[in-house]
Amino acid sequence: MSEPYPFLVAQLGARMHYSVPRILQNAGQLGHLYTDICSSTGLLRALSLLPQSLQNGPVRKILGRSPEGIPQAKISSFDWFGVRYAWRLRKARTAAERTAVNLWANQEFCRRILNGGFGSARAVYTFNGAGLPLLSAARRAGFRAVMEQTIAPLRFERQLMLEEAEAHPEWGERPTNESVFDRLCETEEAEWSQADLILCGSEFVRTAIGLCGGPVERCEVVPYGVHLARYQGHVRERRYEGPLRVLMVGSVGLRKGTPYVLEAAKLMGPRAQFRAVGPIDLRPGVLRDLSSHVQVLGSVPRSDMPKHYAWADVFLLPSLCEGSATASYEALAAGLPVICTDNTGSVVSDGEDGFIVPIRDANSICERLSWLSDAPERLAEFGFNATRKCAVVSEAAYAKRLLTVLNKRTAD
Repeated sequence: MSEPYPFLVAQLGARMHYSVPRILQNAGQLGHLYTDICSSTGLLRALSLLPQSLQNGPVRKILGRSPEGIPQAKISSFDWFGVRYAWRLRKARTAAERTAVNLWANQEFCRRILNGGFGSARAVYTFNGAGLPLLSAARRAGFRAVMEQTIAPLRFERQLMLEEAEAHPEWGERPTNESVFDRLCETEEAEWSQADLILCGSEFVRTAIGLCGGPVERCEVVPYGVHLARYQGHVRERRYEGPLRVLMVGSVGLRKGTPYVLEAAKLMGPRAQFRAVGPIDLRPGVLRDLSSHVQVLGSVPRSDMPKHYAWADVFLLPSLCEGSATASYEALAAGLPVICTDNTGSVVSDGEDGFIVPIRDANSICERLSWLSDAPERLAEFGFNATRKCAVVSEAAYAKRLLTVLNKRTAD
């Protein structure tokens, strides 16, 4: 077997707390990490010097973008590019405008990386939609080209969202078939053609790639994992009285199945309290209706998430389209039973540490919540089973899965 290759990782954002580059670094296989905004390098490093009293929500979110365990010498960040990217996204008013911004950012990010060169790296690791020039350059150089498909393909997702927008027209903008969406779809599919290996967080993603005509023979399913200590340090007392506390984490909108969360909240009535944490993508009228049944908190810093898991009795994520929702791993690590859909791509074992329900089915959600609420011993049993899943949902387990696949494929 040949020696494992050092990887160049190109990552926009702080996805999964930079777990991929950290795993590669710990294995001695990280050549370099390129990212946009990073609080541990560049100009934004000065923010960490601010007193706690001045570290408001936005500042804390930026400070959360710190790749722990990765030497600064191996990190290059494009801070001003990242600021421009965030500003353009903030100004975008439609889905088409946001897609156009993402297309620009993806190209600009790759251009900057290519200007810096591959250095010691002999393989690249990219994420869907944001790595085509890098994958192509790697192939030309004879290097390994790996991409991660973080969510089901855009064409597949868009069809689901078109159906959902027809069913809930009051909830937001209907996706259109403008050319800008087609360009992003084409970029994603071109990445498949350039990648030696396509990593999928769930079988749901691999199946969706196949339904879109993609190369399933080059896909490998590698479920994710999380840093357990972040979610196990907050002790949650099991309550045997009062309403069931139900937590949803993720963007509040159609893709995460929020209409069915609202319907389930109405069906449960005073028997349950619902809380939603994450960016809000709703029209004002719908948000008012949702807020009358669900506590909607909006985005919070990553460092605040453990206390929300500690508040909850049950985690709910009835998504229509995901990759493998990281929040479901976090919830299991925190000892919460998880109710989700097949499309959530979770590692939940149905009937043991949670339930898998059909998409678009609030009645099934309500039935499972009622079953747990009516017998506290069931809730305790499912929570205990969730904690036993730590061997599966830990970052260490993810690292073993990821490195096994990467090194097997790079040695072929």
